[in-house]
Amino acid sequence: MPMLSRFAFLSSRRLLVGAALAAASGLAVAQAISVEPPRDVLQLSASGSVEVQQDLLVLTLATTREGSDAASVQKELRQALDAALQQARADAAPEQMEVRTGDFGLHPRYDKEGAITGWQGRAELVLSGRDFGRITGTAGRIRTLAISRVAFDLSRQARQRVEGQAEAEAIAAFKARAEALARGFGFSGYSLREVSVNSNESSPGPRPRVMAMQAKGAAYEMDAPVPVEAGKSQVMVTISGSVQLR
Repeated sequence: MPMLSRFAFLSSRRLLVGAALAAASGLAVAQAISVEPPRDVLQLSASGSVEVQQDLLVLTLATTREGSDAASVQKELRQALDAALQQARADAAPEQMEVRTGDFGLHPRYDKEGAITGWQGRAELVLSGRDFGRITGTAGRIRTLAISRVAFDLSRQARQRVEGQAEAEAIAAFKARAEALARGFGFSGYSLREVSVNSNESSPGPRPRVMAMQAKGAAYEMDAPVPVEAGKSQVMVTISGSVQLR
């Protein structure tokens, strides 16, 4: 390679290396500037809650069967469940009483040596809805299953109705707290940077009593509706976020 061309090549290479170093240095400076934490930013949260009467009853009926033959146990469970379904479907009504099957399963029983000695199975039927009288009356007329669990909840409509109230309370509390904290730190006010909204439901106080009455071989006699009384749930909305003090 001629001397002049070699000199030009080396000079060009030095220029490229220098430009790369300068670009890397500029990028590092830019990154250092971009990661600098914001100043005068306050993190806070506030909540609003509304207590509402539970309007949804979930009643579970169940039966168990035992035997030495798995097929026979399964057949008995299916017959008991089919009879209960026939009665429940006749009384079903949209939103007032929905009918669905619950758990249905068989499990082996073992002796001390690990050999299977028999089979035990369980079948469930779940009645749920807002017409408590219809649900408990239907449960009282079913002969092949007995009440296993009683629980209460909020319907989707009731939850949506009160969530707006709880959200309004949470927003007002968030704004009031942000204003008070800004003035407490010597600022005249604030501007909102980011915010997140979360809602949940809880049942304060003692939980509803769980009823456990299982029908095994014979049907459980129960003609009268089961007495039930719903409690209250608390719908809570929490607002969390950050504000810029100014």
